[in-house]
Amino acid sequence: MILLFPKGRAGRLHAPTWVLLASVISMIGSACAGRAGAVTLAGSTAFQPFAEKLAEEYNSAHPEVNVTVQGGGSALGISAALNGAAQIGMADLVELPADAASLKATIVARDGIAVVVNPVNKVSSLSMVQLKEIYAGNIRDWKDVGGLSGPITVVSRESGSGTRSSFETILGKFDLTRDAIIQDSNGTIRETVANDVRSIGYLSYGLVNQKIKAITVDGVACTTELLLSGKYRLVRPIYFLTLGASTPAVKGFIDYVLGPAGQASIVADGLLPAT
Repeated sequence: MILLFPKGRAGRLHAPTWVLLASVISMIGSACAGRAGAVTLAGSTAFQPFAEKLAEEYNSAHPEVNVTVQGGGSALGISAALNGAAQIGMADLVELPADAASLKATIVARDGIAVVVNPVNKVSSLSMVQLKEIYAGNIRDWKDVGGLSGPITVVSRESGSGTRSSFETILGKFDLTRDAIIQDSNGTIRETVANDVRSIGYLSYGLVNQKIKAITVDGVACTTELLLSGKYRLVRPIYFLTLGASTPAVKGFIDYVLGPAGQASIVADGLLPAT
C-alpha cells in the first residue's frame, strides 16, 4: 500500500499533511490491530520500496496474512511504533533517538549512502571534509573542489529523514545551508540530480542508476564489496521497531525478512545483509 500526499514547493511536507499522514496510518493500524493476520509497517522512505517487495513476497507465500507498508520517514516510523499506529516501525538511523529506547530494535538490513552528482560533472571524488563544507554552505563553487566553475546546487532530504540524520551524523553535526533544495524521498533526490548538472545529493546505494553518478568519498567507492568490508564509511542500519510482545503475524514476517529468502531478496536489490 502506497500513500501519496501533496508536498510543498521545496518537497517538504506541510504540517497539516504530516498530521494527516500520521492520522491515516493510525486509522489503518487500528483497523489492522483487530485482525490476527494483519501487519502494518510505517517509516523509512529509503527502505519503503524494499519493504513493499518483501511484503509482496510474503503475502504471496502466506495469503492468510496481509502485510501493508507506508512511508513517512524514520521519525514517523518511531512514533507509529510507539503509539501503536503500526505494528512495525521502520528506521534507517545510525543512532536511534532516546524516545525509541522502549522499542525492540531489530536490524534487518544495512544500506550505504551514496553521494551522487550529474553524470556530466567531472568531479568524481570528494573528501568527508569537503562534503561537510559543501552541505554547510562553506564551499559553494565546483571549481573549489576540482570541477568546472559554477555554483553547487545542494540537494538534501527533509527533517525527520533517517537518511539525512545518518548522513549528517557520520559527517559530523552541522547546520545545513539555507540554499539547499529539500526533497522528501530517494527517488526525488535522484531525479533532481539527474536533471541539474550542478547538483549534488545523497541517497540509498540500492537506488543508484545510470541517470546519476556515485562519487568516491575519501577515495573509497560506494560498492557492495567496500560497503561489506567497512571501508566505505557512509553506512547505516535498517531497523524494524516493535513495542511489546509481537503477534504471530508480526513475528512471522520479521522471521521471514531475517531468513534466507528475505535476506537474499534484500541483497539482490542492492542492500547489505543484516549481519
